[in-house]
Amino acid sequence: MSELGQTLSMNWLTKITPPGVKGMFSKKDSPDNLWIKCPKSGEMVFSNDLQGLMHVTPAGHHLRIGPQLRMGYTFDDENYETIATPEVAQDPLKFKDDKRYVDRLKAARTKTGQNDAMALAVGQIQGIKTVVLVQNFAFMGGSLGMAAGEGFIKAAEVAKDRRLPLVVFTAAGGARMQEGALSLMQMPRTTIAVQLLREAGLPYIVVLCDPTTGGVTASYAMLGDIHLAEPGALICFAGPRVIEDTIREKLPEGFQRAEYLEEKGMVDQVVHRKDMQATLANILAVLTQQEKAA
Repeated sequence: MSELGQTLSMNWLTKITPPGVKGMFSKKDSPDNLWIKCPKSGEMVFSNDLQGLMHVTPAGHHLRIGPQLRMGYTFDDENYETIATPEVAQDPLKFKDDKRYVDRLKAARTKTGQNDAMALAVGQIQGIKTVVLVQNFAFMGGSLGMAAGEGFIKAAEVAKDRRLPLVVFTAAGGARMQEGALSLMQMPRTTIAVQLLREAGLPYIVVLCDPTTGGVTASYAMLGDIHLAEPGALICFAGPRVIEDTIREKLPEGFQRAEYLEEKGMVDQVVHRKDMQATLANILAVLTQQEKAA
């Protein structure tokens, strides 16, 4: 059919379509995220079903989640005290690539509702009061910049002042390049914060989520007393593609994934999301010498 014929046909169909029918099938009633494709199996999963599955697909793929869901799954009765993280200088290097850094920050804040990548809260995990810090990959890839560094240090200070254990859920693509050396400085600063917890005799537990890479892996993510990981999480400094291109060899199946690191002794236990709260409670009960709630 010619282009003119197609146009006439569409005009004819439009004229005979009953009023209101077109509106029933408008795009606004069919959101783009109505179905989620499982990266592991390719299966289409109804997004409304994911809440009851703790955002784990039927094939077992653990989808990335933000701080609000993570805190809700971790604390008893989804009840916790939110603590603000410190504010830092905005765009100290006046950085610009194809977009200004301040514009990237503004877009990330609008998208996530957070000021930066870290979210901090205090609550009970099966009756054991705990400080929890969550790194949000949706905020510029969870990148480690000055704000994230200050957020980690604040979490350590709260834990020390209140004599509470600290649990950190990591998820990051590495350091934030828009802050240059100021970003890299957060690696030794967070390492010192971990040492202060150790000197105070307070437990520090890390839960490695997908992905945990770069400078985060090279600092506080691998300094925990206990390292847990979610199934299938990528945990590394440089990613497998970079390594393959460098050594020009094919890497083993599952290389740098949580299960592989558990096998090699870098991760203590790979834990399904539905079992994470109970596992954390068991560990905290032993390390703090407290009785957990039934």
